[in-house]
Amino acid sequence: MEWALSDFAVLAAGGVVTTVYKSSSPDQIRYLLDDPGASGVIVENETLLERVLDVGDDLALEFIVVLDDLESDEYADREDILTLADLYRRGAERFERDEYESWLDERDTADLASLIYTSGTTGQPKGVRLTHKNLRSNVNQTYRRYGPRPDKDADDPTIDDETQVVSFLPLAHVFERTCGHFMLFAAGGCVAYAESPETLTEDLPAVAPDSMTSVPRVYEKLYDGIRERAAQDEAKADVFEWAVDVARRYQAADEPSDELEGELESADQLVFAEIRESMGGNIESLISGGGSLSPELCRLFHGMGLPIYEGYGMTEASPVVATNPPADTRIGTIGPALSGLETKIDSSVVSDDDFDDEGDIGELLIRGPNVTDGYWNKPDATEGAFTKDEDGNRWFRTGDIVHERPDGYLEFRERAKQLVVLSTGKNVAPAPIEDAFASVDVVEQCLVVGDGEKFVGALLVPNVDALRSRAESEDVTLPDDIDALVEDEWVLEQVDAAVDDVNEAFESYETIKQFRLIPEEFTEANDLMTPTMKKKRSKIEDRYDHLVEEIYADDETVGASSD
Repeated sequence: MEWALSDFAVLAAGGVVTTVYKSSSPDQIRYLLDDPGASGVIVENETLLERVLDVGDDLALEFIVVLDDLESDEYADREDILTLADLYRRGAERFERDEYESWLDERDTADLASLIYTSGTTGQPKGVRLTHKNLRSNVNQTYRRYGPRPDKDADDPTIDDETQVVSFLPLAHVFERTCGHFMLFAAGGCVAYAESPETLTEDLPAVAPDSMTSVPRVYEKLYDGIRERAAQDEAKADVFEWAVDVARRYQAADEPSDELEGELESADQLVFAEIRESMGGNIESLISGGGSLSPELCRLFHGMGLPIYEGYGMTEASPVVATNPPADTRIGTIGPALSGLETKIDSSVVSDDDFDDEGDIGELLIRGPNVTDGYWNKPDATEGAFTKDEDGNRWFRTGDIVHERPDGYLEFRERAKQLVVLSTGKNVAPAPIEDAFASVDVVEQCLVVGDGEKFVGALLVPNVDALRSRAESEDVTLPDDIDALVEDEWVLEQVDAAVDDVNEAFESYETIKQFRLIPEEFTEANDLMTPTMKKKRSKIEDRYDHLVEEIYADDETVGASSD
């Protein structure tokens, strides 16, 4: 809560807020405070204070505010180190409302409000300049999509003054800051702050929220946890898998039969009602952004009575660009663009093979009141990020390949820089393939490889708990050592079968021909994920380059079916 108060206070005082993740390294902290020329820092506790002081000699800091009480007297004589209580006291002594309101009237919506540094999956982070107008516009645009309107059906999920949410993503993440912070307060809703992401399963039933904002990886982990709990009892596992199959068939049906309606009602009574209750029992909507969501996983959540509304955005757009409206969600899309935001497609960046007769495919270009005017102290990067049309209008190049359907809904395909271009000339989008594993029980994560090669390969993280549970039910003994487990023949057979199932949904050139299992999950702790839960693709490939080399060393498949 103190983070939220501090954020609003700095913005209200005309300051510029930039953010640093707790997990940032000393070099990152130094860069993220030095590049914007930070004059002050607000930290949560003494531990983080010490991390700032470790690099403080290289910075021009005038003050540091510590939100928690200081546990030691070590800093008692430091006039530049304040507690939140000190700050409150000084503010109460000096604040003059009339003077402040007069000063406030002179402010401009074009004033810089925040510098948000890109997550930096590649290269040095860039500070995205966001003005008060940018942020306010995006809050209003998003609220028009999710807030109350005269034309909305009474049963449609709505964000309003009765909405209660759990916030657990870092508020340094612009997606959470806009959608789980600014928008909720603007709507008059209530925000409950989770103790930590690790306590989410305990916090949800305690708070009983109506809605939640999250990234796809969290929904994947929630589903994995639900499935693993069901797998602990063979009878429950069978009922759960039956219920999941019912939900899958129901969501796939254009017009569900009376029989299927009855099956879903039974599945709801036997399984899904208990799942909803474990999340507090009041969930009306789940909002997903910050990454690509598996359509299959989205269908399963909808079938369980936990609708996920997928959207799309980027820091440079404050961040929301598009999102599915609750009244007309189309699974597998990121929805239509928000009102007031213009979009167009640059088809010159894709090959002729990518085109079809249904809509346009290419790089998404955007312009609107929520879009940044550029990067802090990086004129070359700013110039390269924009293009002008024949009328001289500036359009921001998102770098993302999308399919704009005739109905106006957008389908995310891939980051242009992450497209895998095979030696055959075919372009392969990794995201849909990787997302397809989200509902596969024996695979935890997937990274598609193959750029410049003749076929698609993959590095797969096995779901060890699911594999051990399955092995126990089949009286199979697995090695305790994870390095031995990823080479175990039975394990490879299980994963191989799962890969074959996933491959059925893709064109031949998109199918995984070979894979290798790796012995660790992609996490922020091992530097294979960003704080916003995006894979650091180049780091993963560098760490496991020997396995990638094995995949393409010869045509013999190890641990995957030949095609």
